[in-house]
Amino acid sequence: MSAAEVRPASLSDAAEIARIQRLTWRAAYTDLLGAEAIDALDAADLEGTWAETIEFPGTRVYLAVEGEFTVGYCVAGPAPADEIATADGTAPPDAATTALIATLVVEPRWGRRGHAGRLLGTAAADLRSDGLDRGVTWVAQSDHPTLGFYRRAGWAPDGTVRTLDTGRGTLREVRLTGTLQLELTH
Repeated sequence: MSAAEVRPASLSDAAEIARIQRLTWRAAYTDLLGAEAIDALDAADLEGTWAETIEFPGTRVYLAVEGEFTVGYCVAGPAPADEIATADGTAPPDAATTALIATLVVEPRWGRRGHAGRLLGTAAADLRSDGLDRGVTWVAQSDHPTLGFYRRAGWAPDGTVRTLDTGRGTLREVRLTGTLQLELTH
């Protein structure tokens, strides 16, 4: 097996992140969104969005790399108020020290090789160095592999759910939360 690592993304990585997003969404969301919607994801638009994300202040974008291949990505940063609000819309007492793992994706053919754990562990370490100690993320209620991954990392649903309109149906997501005191194991 080639050496695996996590590194910060640069602007030159935007096209590769967009490629992984399109490929992964095709595998995971075609039934929900429809093949036409996935096919309509414009590579140039996605690349531009990823370039903006990489440069957005306070946001960290990480890449999982195995050998010469980019195999996954993670976006993390301080949690916006609307992502961590309680059911009545108020901020939790630890809002100032809560991070958001906005997305964590590993290309399906590179799964089960520790890349997701390395991405989450690296993001958590950097977020802790920024003074954050708790994280949240949103996961589709039907995405059992991702829910299992976060549960193994010690994260659990906090009872908050949201329903997103996909244009073809709805997607119910659960919010998970957990400590950023994660340790990478090899």
